[in-house]
Parts: sequence; C-alpha cells; structure tokens
Amino acid sequence: MNTSGVTLRLLDKADKEILKLPRTVKGAFFDFQHKFKANPHTTGLKLQQLKGDSRLWSARVSDDYRALLLRLADDDWLIVSVKHRKDVYDRLSYAVNQVTGGIEYVDLEVVEESVLRRLPASPSAPAAAPEPVKPQELFADWSDTQLSDLGVAEPLLPVIRTLTTEDQLLGLIEYAPQLTGEVLLALFDGKSFDDVLDQVTAPVAAAEPVDPEDFQAAAERPATVVTTSDEALREALEGGDFGRWKVFLHPTQAKLVERRYSGPARVGGGPGTGKTIVALHRVRHLVRQLPPGRDKPVLLTTYNKNLAADLRSRLLELGGEELVARVDVSHVDQLALRIVREAEPGSGKQAIDDSQAVREWRALLDELGEEGWDPEFLHDEWTQVILGQAVATRTDYFRARRAGRGRNITRGERAEIWQLAERFTQRLDRLGRQTWDQVAERAARLEIGREQRILSIARQREEAGGLDNIHLQDGSGGWLRYRYRHIIVDEAQDLRPAHWKMLRAMAPRQADDLFLVGDTHQRIYKNQVTLGSLGINIRGRSSKLSLSYRTTRQILRSALGVLGESSYDDLDGADETLAGYRSVLSGRVPAGHPFADWAAEREGIAALIKQWDEDPESRIPHEQIAICVPTNQMATEVAYTLSLRGIRPVEIRSDGPNGSEGVHIGTMFRFKGLEYQRMIIAGVADGLVPRETVSRFRTTDPVRYRHEMQRARSLLFVAVTRARDSMDVFWHGTPSPFLGPALTSSC
Repeated sequence: MNTSGVTLRLLDKADKEILKLPRTVKGAFFDFQHKFKANPHTTGLKLQQLKGDSRLWSARVSDDYRALLLRLADDDWLIVSVKHRKDVYDRLSYAVNQVTGGIEYVDLEVVEESVLRRLPASPSAPAAAPEPVKPQELFADWSDTQLSDLGVAEPLLPVIRTLTTEDQLLGLIEYAPQLTGEVLLALFDGKSFDDVLDQVTAPVAAAEPVDPEDFQAAAERPATVVTTSDEALREALEGGDFGRWKVFLHPTQAKLVERRYSGPARVGGGPGTGKTIVALHRVRHLVRQLPPGRDKPVLLTTYNKNLAADLRSRLLELGGEELVARVDVSHVDQLALRIVREAEPGSGKQAIDDSQAVREWRALLDELGEEGWDPEFLHDEWTQVILGQAVATRTDYFRARRAGRGRNITRGERAEIWQLAERFTQRLDRLGRQTWDQVAERAARLEIGREQRILSIARQREEAGGLDNIHLQDGSGGWLRYRYRHIIVDEAQDLRPAHWKMLRAMAPRQADDLFLVGDTHQRIYKNQVTLGSLGINIRGRSSKLSLSYRTTRQILRSALGVLGESSYDDLDGADETLAGYRSVLSGRVPAGHPFADWAAEREGIAALIKQWDEDPESRIPHEQIAICVPTNQMATEVAYTLSLRGIRPVEIRSDGPNGSEGVHIGTMFRFKGLEYQRMIIAGVADGLVPRETVSRFRTTDPVRYRHEMQRARSLLFVAVTRARDSMDVFWHGTPSPFLGPALTSSC
C-alpha cells in the first residue's frame, strides 16, 4: 500500500489528556506520531479497527498505552484520545455536531465516573424520617431538542438529565466537548435560551449545511480544533497550558484572525478571553500573505514598554525570527518619539510622564502665586482639550468643545487657562522637556502631513496618466510611501487621541488596515476617545470574545462585582458590556482577610505565604505568587516585611520584574498584562481604593468624580483578573466600597 502523504491530526481534547500523561509516555507518543505518519501499518504499531465500529481504530503508543484514532479517509487520521490498554473501549462516542459541523468525541464511561464522584453525601436519616425530596434537575427547564439546537453533544443528554448540583456539572464539563460545557454553564448562570444561542452558539455555528457523515469535511472546519505539524505537536506535548495558545485557537478566535475586513476592525472582550492571542495570530496571518521582502510593513503596537517587550517575545515564540523580521514591534510613545526625532534630529528634549508634568504645573503655580487652580485639572485641560483638539490659538480655545470635562468654566477663566498653558509650554522648553502628549501630537501632525503629500502625489499621478513626478517626492531621494500596510494595536483602550491620529495616517485606508484589541473595562488611564471622530470607522466591524481562559468562575464573579453598575464606552460612542462573559474553569472561592491596621495586614500576608509553603499540596514557585497594592510606598513596606520573614520579594518596575525568583510585588498599574497562579490584593481599604482625594470632587465636579471612580474600579478590576487559580483580598479598617458583600463576608 502506498502510505506517502499520511495526515495525522490531534484533537484539542486529546492534547489536554496527553498533557497529564507521564513524561515517558509523552516521549513515546511523540515517537509514535512520527512512525505513524511514515507508515501507519507498521507491525509494531498494531493498528486495528475496534469491533463493531467502522471508523474508530487503536494503535500502540507504548507497552501500556494506546492511541484511539478516527479514520477520516484512506490516509487521513485524527487522534481523539490516548488511553491505558486496560481501559474500557466500548462506551466511546463520536459524531459531527449538527450545529458547528465539528467532530466531537466523548468517553461516556469517564464522564459518568466524573459526575458520580461528585454526588452529594447522603446523611444517615432516622427510621421515621419522611421520604426525601427529589433534587431538582439543573436543566429540567430545557428540552433535549433545545439543548441540541444550542450545540450540546447528544450522547451526553441522558447524563445531563441526572445533574442536580453545580459540582456535578463541573465534573461533566471536565470531559465534555467545549461547546457543550460553555452552553450548559451559560444556562446554569441564568442566561436565556436566546442569549445563549446569540452569545455562545452562533459565533461557532457552521456557515453551510452540515453532512453528519462527512468526517473529512468536519475535520477542516474551525469547530474541530486540531493540529497537524510536528512542531505544533511538540508544543502541545511540552508547552503545558501556557504553550497551548501557540497551537490551538478557539473557533471564534480563528474566525476573527482569518477574516478579511473592509476597513478598521476591533475585537473586544473581558480579561483572559485571548484578545492578545488573537492579535498575535492576526499578525502571523497578515505576514503570511505578504510578498517576499526584507521590509517591515506590519506594525504591532501597544501602550507601554513592558507590554511591547512581552508582545515581541511571544511573537518570536509563535513564528520565530522569520515572522519577527517582517514586523515592527514598538510601544506607541516610542514610535511617536521616533517620528519626531526623525523630523527634528537636533532636538534633545527629555520626555516626561503625566506625574512629572503635574509636578511642573504645581511648581509653575507656586512661582506665580496662583492658588485658585488645581494642577491636575490644568494638566487634563491642556492635554485633553488644547493638545487633544490641536487648539493653536486663544480664539480657537474659546470655541473648543469640552465634552466630558465636567466643571464648567467662564470665558474669563478660559483666558486665564490659555495664558497659564502658554507659560507652561515655555517653562518646559526652557527646561528642555516635553510631555508624551506633546510628542504624540507632534508625531500626529507630522504623519498627517506625510499622508497628505502621499495623497497629493497620487492625485497628480492620476491626472498625469500614471506618470510619477520626482519633484513631488520627499526630497530625500526615496519615493514617499506609507510606513505600514497593516497596523495591529493591543490594549487599544489606553491610547491617546493623538496616537490614533498618528496611526490612522501611517497606513493606507484599505482592507485589513487597522486591527484593534482591547477592553474599556480595563482602561486605567484618562485617555477616552471616540474613534469615529478621529477617522477610524469600526462600525459593523466590531466583535467580542466572551470566554475567559485565565480566570475561574469564582474569581470572575468577584471581578464583575467590582465593576458595579458603571457604564463603559466601546471606543465609538456606544456602551460596552461584558454580557456573556464566562469561564469554564473552576477553583477556590476568593477569600477576604480583614485586619486592624496596615502593620497587621502585612504580617497576615507573610503568614499566608508561609502557610502555602508548608503544605506540599499548595506549595508553588514564589514567582507565581503576586502581591498587588495601591501605592509604591506600600509595595516597599510589604517587601520589607516579607524579607524579615525569610520570603524573597521581587519588585515589578516599569520595565518588568527586577529578579527571577521571589514573590512579585507592585502597584496595581504594574500588573497590566500579567497573570499569576495566586494573587494577593492588599490594602483594599476605604480611602486607598479609591483614593480619599477623589471624594472632594463629589460636589465640586461630579463628572470628574464619576470618571475618577470608574478609573479606580477599572484598576481594581485589572488587579483581580490577573489571578488564574486563587485570589485573596486583604484590607485594614473599613473595606473598599468596591468589594461586594460576598467577599467581605467570606473572612
């Protein structure tokens, strides 16, 4: 038999199963797949068809383990499981899902055992006890037809009818196909049939009619999450949970990655839903379509240096030097500074951040003896109104809109602010400094001017019948062109208006030009924008991810409670919600820890870490534990306390951790984009979260008060959702008003 060109695929569920196998068996499996692809009928593999089944086969991996495979076609095989040779093989079910068109595999024996292990204990009752009340079935309100229409695997329907507790449900989901788990959890959480159909099922439904007998076609659909390459199989075997993102994408994610968009597109979603993963795979997808070359026509950018470095590292893991060689990875402020220095090579101004700028405002007001103005208010007015709207004259400032600024100001006050702003810019010039807002605005003007010249050249070329005029070029001897063909933005919610104006001008307005990912619930800076007003129209090209791969259901509930009833924008003038945001992961309920004062709280943190260390079952590497606090001073004090108790602290700085081994400690701002197995969020007390100074705006500037409170909620929300397995919240005195009763009463 000619066995060349054998295709061997690995089902998503199978890779999770393989990860739990002993290391020696993993090695044997890697050897097995090489041998199988060379010749599946090699005698040592003992390939044989299971009795009574036309598609399911077994093959020898090692002395004790067998691979179960579906034969999709003559030389096309799908590994659905790896089992011990003593396991039962007669209750295996596989089918093409009628909704998604993907292949699903279920071991009914394993599922039922998992559910039975979680049966509630039956208390011994007295002889005359009344007949016990039959427990309520969890899904009694939905018919088999309704569950099937939502995509639930039909072989599991009899088991689903026996479920009476959340614990049993989680036992079933551990071994059920992914869509079945997502649907059941959404219904259990109170979602209506229509909401589940819209938010969970529809995004992964097949676009064409499904043939239940065509397994080969089913294997090609996004709903059948598989991999085929040797390198991808190696990643699945060796990468563990952290490496799986490089191999497998959820069908919803895959659709967003591979779709062709007619213009700018945006992907939103809660923390841990894979927005950054989608952005990275989108970069690879676009690079693969580029013609050969050595240029970098794709830009991958984000808000800060830490995240940009992490993106570059992950992109390198995903596609190696070959991929990174075609991508410019830069944080957006550094990109803007590069543009400005390119245009002004002699400028040596130092760029300063917002906190330094506020200090300069305060110094200016002190020198002038001005006591009637708040330096933070002036800085925000200057950055958001004067710089944000590119206001060039005092007259223009009198006409400028101040939507969202809160406090109303008179014409006379505008005149004062304009004069102070002029003095402030003169002060910065004298000191040889510039703010990042100034850098961004200057870069935006330069890039807009460059784009206008490109468009002018194109118009004149068209008028000249396609002939180029060298006199219209940039004067440097090169042909003027856009800097990038595709731009991908991570953490889009944190960019300034000037950043968006700059980015819009950097790429031609065509298909697949801008691709943005972000979540406005995680906006921790003051940059609020409406993209449409900046020339970036995402209407009709916005999508949302709602399945969290990081955070457990228990932590997720606490996180959503932190957000309260606040409304959040979607970067385009409408409301953003986390409707449908869910997790199929389960873990410990978050715990609250109250203390009398800050010193006692620090000792409590050290005691908890020591307790984890002393229990072999709960001990984990210290670098997978993080402590998040409201201020830098508190971070220093926690680190000192831990050191005294023999626990090594590692400070999170602006450029990342300052060490490799130890418990990570930093302010809430520092943890953006990071994740840990265990999070300790400390100092979550009233007056610290939110800061006591925010309360003064409640009556004097209600709009600013609302914005500051929302920003404080978002900051705590970001901190809470860094946790993967467990979360512990500490406070002293009165707990933060952002903590719900479930958390504050759990201590």
